[in-house]
Amino acid sequence: MKKDILNLENKKIKDIEIIDSVWGIKVLPDIIHQYIRYQNAKSRQGSHKTKTRSEVSGRAKKPFAQKGTGNARQGSSKPPHFRGGATSMGPVNRDHSISLNKKEKALALKSALSSKMSENNIIFIDSFVIENHKTKNLQIKLSKFDFKSALFIYGDDSEDNNFKMASSNLPRVTSLSHKGINVKDIISYDKIFIEEKSVNKISERLS
Repeated sequence: MKKDILNLENKKIKDIEIIDSVWGIKVLPDIIHQYIRYQNAKSRQGSHKTKTRSEVSGRAKKPFAQKGTGNARQGSSKPPHFRGGATSMGPVNRDHSISLNKKEKALALKSALSSKMSENNIIFIDSFVIENHKTKNLQIKLSKFDFKSALFIYGDDSEDNNFKMASSNLPRVTSLSHKGINVKDIISYDKIFIEEKSVNKISERLS
């Protein structure tokens, strides 16, 4: 499959050949949904915690005599019904993540990329290098593209510092290394701008 490579002025530079088995497969909504569930679950901290009877401060000794006080018998000062006692059946630290194997992850990424490609929402750019870090200048360049939100995917350690600084002030614009691409970001943004040098890296990773 041949696609155009543009510059940041939205002018065609050349063609690029991309692999159909990565960028043009049948879209599988179920596997995309599974991957997003996997991402959301993995991002949960699971750090909610209450103390059990073995963790609260207090004594295991009987607080008063078994008989003769008129009170209900007690064996410790740590039960839940005592002030400062433990929490009954409270939450504990847990791992919320669900499993997804490598093949499923790769298939989900390919489905997400293919979905965006079929909608003509992936744009290949020759380079993200710009002459200065002025947000206004970058905004003028990007205004030649029609998008509500955009994700810029750059190659290995090739993110231009000027581009990073200029784009950081633009709303709904994010840059990401090709190593960190994920289904949630691909689906969430309107347009995906991919730097030329990262295209083959993505194809190799998912082939």
